[in-house]
Amino acid sequence: ILLLSHIMKLLTKWRSPAAVPDRCQGIEMDAVTVNEDGIPYFFHSGFLFKGFHGAAERANETFTELDEHQHLGHVDAAFRLHYEDHPTEHNNIIFFLDTQIFSYYQHKLEGGYPKNISEVYPGIPDHLDAAVECPKPECEEDSVIFFKGDEIFHFNFKTKAVEMKEFTSMPNCTSAFRFMEHYYCFHGHNFSKFDPKTGEVHGRYPKEARDFFMRCSKFSDDSDHVERERCSRAHLDAITADNEGDMFAFRGQSFICKEVNDTLKVEPIELTFKEVKSDVDAAFTFKDDLYLVKDEHVFAYRVGENHTLLDGYPKTVKEELGIEGPIDSAFSCDEHQHVHVVKGQLMYDVDMAASERNATNERSIMFPSDAAMCGPRGVTLVKGNHFYHFDTLKLLFSRAVPERHQVSLELFGCDH
Repeated sequence: ILLLSHIMKLLTKWRSPAAVPDRCQGIEMDAVTVNEDGIPYFFHSGFLFKGFHGAAERANETFTELDEHQHLGHVDAAFRLHYEDHPTEHNNIIFFLDTQIFSYYQHKLEGGYPKNISEVYPGIPDHLDAAVECPKPECEEDSVIFFKGDEIFHFNFKTKAVEMKEFTSMPNCTSAFRFMEHYYCFHGHNFSKFDPKTGEVHGRYPKEARDFFMRCSKFSDDSDHVERERCSRAHLDAITADNEGDMFAFRGQSFICKEVNDTLKVEPIELTFKEVKSDVDAAFTFKDDLYLVKDEHVFAYRVGENHTLLDGYPKTVKEELGIEGPIDSAFSCDEHQHVHVVKGQLMYDVDMAASERNATNERSIMFPSDAAMCGPRGVTLVKGNHFYHFDTLKLLFSRAVPERHQVSLELFGCDH
């Protein structure tokens, strides 16, 4: 029996490459949640997608005990527990599989689990479709919303009471997700944003999940690609601003230009910067020219109606910035002749007037960034779906973390 069990596990782990799902093919997710660091986890048929782009991996590679309990084929529902009154449970990731519940902390199964759903959540049915946490004051009390077919259950952590709800304006959810204090019901490869108390859906929904929660290339002529980039949850690769106040941002294959009058334009990178094509690592402006860094090379463009690659470019990162590539971000401020290069949590200064450039003055900044820019009001660091503003360069090296802002809402004017 033990040998047979071992053989079955090996057979289950093995799949041909064609069996690995592609999130850009419009697949339906079984469950969606975030981990302890706020990184989205998307589950589909025993596979796990981490973040908004990247290949699938086996879910049991991250949550190993799922393998031991032979629930490899699916996850019914999942959420990150938000229950600050009980710190021993707060931030656990909860999985529902058929009749059982699994509770993980930092990717390790908690003692005593799995348990029956009825033991932990009395009054909640088995074989759920979706679940999502709803902390107060977003709900009246710290709660979980459970979905099974067209039945909606609000479970109150404090009293253990279950209240049935009618969310008439919502489709049946196959997974549900709380992200950046908003609530999303996924159905097929579409989603709708809803009010967790009433289930009301406001705005133009459903929308295509691949436009906002996955970094996929263009796949539909019906998509509003300006809104897609304005409201996408996929992190920016690079960002910068010119002396006129226009902002340039890069994400995957897209170039986003936000003019000083708030007009937003979105174009393919390969159309505007054909030498770069896609996937920019960093961007900065210096003396009216726009510099794009990709892998080991720097491309410099004269900005105009048609962005023109300057003579002699591309150059290597080492030659242009005096540091081995790749880098994470870079920015320059108007009053300086230096470009500040960020690699991991270290920042360097590069004197652009020097005939032989070197990255000098190494020091640690507050946290690594996906993108960065400098303007008249100070320095902006972008990390994931948020950005942080520092009034002066010196504040980057302090310990006081500034207020966190949403990229989609406050940089690009999305409504959520």
